[in-house]
Amino acid sequence: MRLLVFQHIDCEHPGILRKFLAEDGFQWDTVALDKGEPIPSLEQYDALWVMGGPMDIWDVQQRPWLVAEKQAIRHWVKDLDKPYLGLCLGHQLLADALCGTCGPMPVPEIGVCEIQLTSAAASDKLFANLPARQKCLQWHSVQVAQAPNDAVILASSDTCANQAMRVGERAWSMQYHVEIEHDTVANWGRVPAYRQALEKTIGPDAQVAIKQDADAQLEKFEQVARQLYTGFVQIVTD
Repeated sequence: MRLLVFQHIDCEHPGILRKFLAEDGFQWDTVALDKGEPIPSLEQYDALWVMGGPMDIWDVQQRPWLVAEKQAIRHWVKDLDKPYLGLCLGHQLLADALCGTCGPMPVPEIGVCEIQLTSAAASDKLFANLPARQKCLQWHSVQVAQAPNDAVILASSDTCANQAMRVGERAWSMQYHVEIEHDTVANWGRVPAYRQALEKTIGPDAQVAIKQDADAQLEKFEQVARQLYTGFVQIVTD
């Protein structure tokens, strides 16, 4: 499997998924879009992962590269029909690129929260064997308000109806984070936009509590991440 990763900030990389890629000896290339790196020819890759970031999908004037990124995602999913995995911003970008809509949440969803799989997940190639209820790390103030027409909602939470979806047969995305490592919360807390959202939503000492909550779930986080990764690789290599 040859993998391409779209990245929007240094600290939002594939996280624990890098460990699994290394174990399997898979080659992967990163495009740092926020640093102006160009998108390569997509045809040479077998899978595309799109990570999170502090920007919003509508910030096209300040970050014009978002336009090219959305075009690349649309081409990947609709024309090339190759496996896609989007996390957080990557979830929103998939929706926006394929004529869905995104918008601000009444209250941001930040911290270790619970998501629940929908009934449709039971027959999904990627989600069928994942826990029906699972804890996950959330850190977002925007949600997918309207999914693309051919999307299937695979997970939801009390505050966000579209926590995961499949678009078509080979594109999956999640609003929550499965790539969490031991230093993720600390690294994200150093990003001004993330820290401000955290403190505004929960309070000035919230990062300590969130790290404690995340640390308590790390083993389960890795188990779910490995299940998801293994299923995705099987889809790519079948």
